[in-house]
Amino acid sequence: MRHYCLHLSGPDPARNRPAFRADARAARGFNGDIGLCLDDWRATLTGAEASEASLITALGRRVARKTLFAAASLVSHYDSTWTTDREIAAQRLAQVWPRQAERLAMMYGWSEGSVVATRQHLASALDQGGTVDEVVQRFRDSIGLWD
Repeated sequence: MRHYCLHLSGPDPARNRPAFRADARAARGFNGDIGLCLDDWRATLTGAEASEASLITALGRRVARKTLFAAASLVSHYDSTWTTDREIAAQRLAQVWPRQAERLAMMYGWSEGSVVATRQHLASALDQGGTVDEVVQRFRDSIGLWD
């Protein structure tokens, strides 16, 4: 918890505690639902009308934020450190998976609202072999998913 809390006053209770390395169990607890989310996102996109641009934009942002949060867990696991920073995760995974670099950057734009997701790009990200699918598969293989 000391990684997610800001100490405000008095002696720091975490000062004398040992460093805590990234842990697959914690990563699974935070983001093990990414596979379930992928199924829901695919269903939502399939059911969305072509004219529902605002739904596609909102879904793209939701997909990107959760996927990059799960990617941050992967980075934490790979690099034995803790991060929840989506931008750092996208940049680091672009180094590990260079063929996904452009798509990860686009998804970061979706997460921040600086890039608007299109139906075509979102479908590509959610398809088998797409960026989200790859994050889910690697998460499953190295950390584990919720049942």
